[in-house]
This record gives sequence, structure tokens and C-alpha cells, in this order.
Amino acid sequence: MARTGPKKPGLRVLVWLGVIIAALTAVLAGGTLSGQASWAPKLALDLEGGTQMILAPKVEGGSDINEEQLNQAVAIIRQRVDGSGVAEAEISTQSGRNVVVSLPGTPSSQTRDLIQASADMNFRPVLLSGAGAPVPEESRAPEDQLPKPTAEPANSSDINWITPEIYRQFESLDCDNPAQDEQERSDPAKPLVTCEPATDTTPAIKYILGPVEVKGSNIVTSSFQLQQGAQGAVTNDWAVNIQFDDEGTAKFKEVTERLNQFYVAAGGESGTDPKAQFAIVLDDQVISAPRSLAVITDGRPQITGGFTEQTAKTLSDQLRFGALPISFEIQSEQQISATLGGEQLRMGLLAGLIGLLLVVVYSLFQYRALGFVTIASLVVAGILTYLAIAILGWTENYRLSLAGVAGIIVAIGQTADSFIVYFERIRDELREGRGLVSAVENGWKRAKRTVLASKAVNLLAALVLYFVAVGNVRGFAFTLGLTAIADLIVVFMFTHPTLQLLARTRFFGEGHPLSGLDPKRLGAVPLYRGAGRVRTPEDGPVAVRAKNAGAAAEAERRMTIAERRLAEKQEQLAGSSKTAAKENK
Repeated sequence: MARTGPKKPGLRVLVWLGVIIAALTAVLAGGTLSGQASWAPKLALDLEGGTQMILAPKVEGGSDINEEQLNQAVAIIRQRVDGSGVAEAEISTQSGRNVVVSLPGTPSSQTRDLIQASADMNFRPVLLSGAGAPVPEESRAPEDQLPKPTAEPANSSDINWITPEIYRQFESLDCDNPAQDEQERSDPAKPLVTCEPATDTTPAIKYILGPVEVKGSNIVTSSFQLQQGAQGAVTNDWAVNIQFDDEGTAKFKEVTERLNQFYVAAGGESGTDPKAQFAIVLDDQVISAPRSLAVITDGRPQITGGFTEQTAKTLSDQLRFGALPISFEIQSEQQISATLGGEQLRMGLLAGLIGLLLVVVYSLFQYRALGFVTIASLVVAGILTYLAIAILGWTENYRLSLAGVAGIIVAIGQTADSFIVYFERIRDELREGRGLVSAVENGWKRAKRTVLASKAVNLLAALVLYFVAVGNVRGFAFTLGLTAIADLIVVFMFTHPTLQLLARTRFFGEGHPLSGLDPKRLGAVPLYRGAGRVRTPEDGPVAVRAKNAGAAAEAERRMTIAERRLAEKQEQLAGSSKTAAKENK
């Protein structure tokens, strides 16, 4: 019978970690070869510089723009820039009149056109709706079951607008990851496939919408208020009111007459026919899609249904200002240098190197050869973090700012702290007289709970900072959270498996003085002391002081308060026993 070789705990985990790193490297290499990615991370405006555009608003008819309208216009521009995938952009007002847009790098012509265009709001009837996730390939309709128009559409609610191509586009649309490269405005005379983004209370929904029936420019004003009940009493439900001009009133009356027929045919309140809905669309994205419960003849519809005061105000502002015929003219455009410059980046990197060097010196001084495990773990954590930032820059257009660099520097100490916690648990187990293999396993059981709790706190702090803060603080929070995840991967998939392997080597297993795990230096007393003697409570760190003063001092320094008091009590008892023995003699 063949004899199997000794098992090597941890080796399989290290292999899997190598596979993960190789896969990430291959992904980035593939993007680099295709010309879409780069090995260097993308830098934000403060480190790379970019383009600054000063935009002057233009209102149809030559009317003036007030501050509230300008702020809403800025919000719309910010939404467009973020939606086009440009990260770390800075958008502000200048002299209460102009808008200043600063973008990292050189913006594309599509991004310029998108920024300059006026807000495009309109009302479209809903033809079909569904969950925002894409339909899996195996669940998609076969070719012979695709909708096929049978006649020319009679109106905007006619399902003959849905062609096989439109339906396939609807099936494949992912509202959580919409395509960012299609920046052209939709044709108002053709159907539109789009999404209503998810909110805190509702999931994302995707729609097939008919052609535009009412333009946003037909809105005179909008407001929000608490809804009134049937008896005129004010309820706790919020509603949004719209007022159309004469043209909009006539068109909206025609639309609601048709939609109301679908509503009645579907059973009223209990019905779910999507063709009873009309979608309010801003920049080709649905902001609300209420059902038509009645024919509106006076041009003053009211939108209800689960609004809070804040959501009602937001929709009212979007209706009132999103429909404004405001466009922007680029007054000036210039290339700007990095706001902080390469010198600050170099100083930041220098600070990181100094911090890393101090960690290395401390690890080698405190843990000797074991410190090289810390160094190797930091290198692996750095590789994972670098690959993640480079890939995110390619896929999500993430840009590294100086605040993000600061988050990485702070993470060096937090990452090293995880290793120190683990090493100290192993040394505690060695002081108890256990062998190194047993000390590694028992120390890991104790250390991983502490490491998980510590990283959970780091991740929670990063999440709170990211969602609450604004500006560069979000960059700091992002890298802080990213490095915390990388730290967990390294501790579980590199540091612990490496120590499992090292514990079975002669250098570490036999406690070489330079290994950092020498039981004698740590003041450990083995359970079996030879000649039929076993370890007793008196054989603690205090008892070995005479034999190894340095090891005893270190062991005593590592004691808890309770352990120190117990040792002092044992020392007093030992002294009393010796005095009594002398008196008896």
C-alpha cells in the first residue's frame, strides 16, 4: 500500500489566492491590449488636471434666469456628468450667473454636447413595463413569439410600436448598469426603452414607452402639498400638482381619455394594465410613471401615491425646472493643471513609504524572521489594492484623488495591526507551553474574531463616510473600505496559510532564536519538564525570572492585570513557604 505524503495545510488556499491575483492581472492585461485600460490608475482632477468650461445659460425668449433655476440647472448637469461615467468632476456656479464645470482629462464631444443641451422633459404613454434586471438568455422569448406589428400604430399607446428589435432591447436592458456610451437624445416621434431608477423603497423598473404626447414646455408650474380627502380634510399623504398651458391642457385631456379606458378595462384600482400609465421622462429617464385614474379636463392633474415631503418636493422641482428651455453656451474652455500638483502627490507617496518603512523596521525588530511574513502580506495587499483600483478605473471610471491616497496610507497601519494581533495570539499560545503547530491553530481561532470585528468597524466607518460626506472625503472613504476588504482577503488567504506552512519547518518549528517564536525567549514552560515533572502554577513567568530575565520581563509585560496579580500572589506564597521551611529547620 503506497504511503501518502504529509498534508500541507494552507497550501491549497495560497494556490487559490494566486489564481485570484492571476485572474485580476489577466483581466487588466486584456483591457490594456485592447486599448481600453491602462496599467496606471486614473487620477482625479486634483492630481491630473483636466478641462474647465465656463457655461453661460441661455433661456428661450431671452428671459433672465434666477438663482433657484440656476441651482436646478447645476443639479441636472451634475446628474448628466455622473451618468456619462465621468468621476470626480467639480460643478459650481460663478457670480450667480454662470456655471463652472471642471472635468478630469479631456471630455469627449458627446459629453460636451450633453452638458450644453437643454433639459428635455416630456410625457410618454407606457406600453410595457417589467423588473429592472435583464432577462436571462435561457428565459428570453423565442423568435416566433416576439411581438410583430400588424398595422401602422393608431396612436402613442398602440402596441404596434413594439417591434422585435425594441422587445429584444427591453429584455437585455439592465437598469442597475445602463449603457453609458449612448449619449444621443431619443427621437420624440419613436418609442423609447428606458428605466426608472431604484429608490430607498422601490426597485428599478424598465419600460417601453410610446412617442411623446405632451412636452415639458407645456408645464406652467408645479407644486406639492398635503393631499385632501373626499370631505375636504387634509390627510398625511403628500401630492404633486401640475398646471399645463392651454395647448398642454388639450393634449393631456386627449391622453387621459385614452389611458382611462385601459384603467377601467383592467378593473380600476385592482387592475395592473401598464397602458393605463403615463411616464414623466427627464433626459430620457423616467422620474415617475403614475396611472391615469380619471379624465383630466382642466389641465391640473395631481400625482399621488406614497410620497414623503422630500420626494414630493423633488418631483415638483423636477417638473418645474426640468422643463425649462435652458441650454448652455460654452463661454470659455481651458486646460487646467492639477489643483494640488505632482509635488503633493510625491509628498503623499513619500509619507506612505516612510510609514511602510517604519512598519517594516518595527516588524523585523519585534518579530525577527516572522516580520518577513508581515512584509510579504503587505506586498500582497498592495498588489490586490492596486489591481482593484486600476480595474475600477477602466470599468467604472474611478479616479484616484489625493484623499484616496491618504486612505491607502492610513490603511497600511490598520493592515499591519491585523498581523500583529495574530502573531501575539500565537506567542501567547507558545507561552502556555504548546507546540508551534498547535499555537498557530489555536492563536488563529482567537485572532480571527478580533480581526473580523476590527475590519467590520473599518468598513462601517467607510460606508458612513462615503454616503454622508461629499467631495474628496468620499474618495478617502472608498479607498479605506477597499483596503479593509483587501486586508481580510490577505489575512485569511495568505498570512494564516503561510504560518501553517512555516510552523512545519525546522527553523520556525524548533523555535530558532531568530525566528521570533523562540519559546525560551518568550518565557514559555513546557507541560512536561522531564524526569517525571510536569508544569505547575508556580512555573509561570515569575518563576523563570532567574533563568531568563529578559524573557520573563517580556512575558510579564504581556500579562493582563488579573494574571499579574495572580503571579504576585503565587510569588508571595512561594516566599512564605520558603520562610516557613527555614524556621522549621
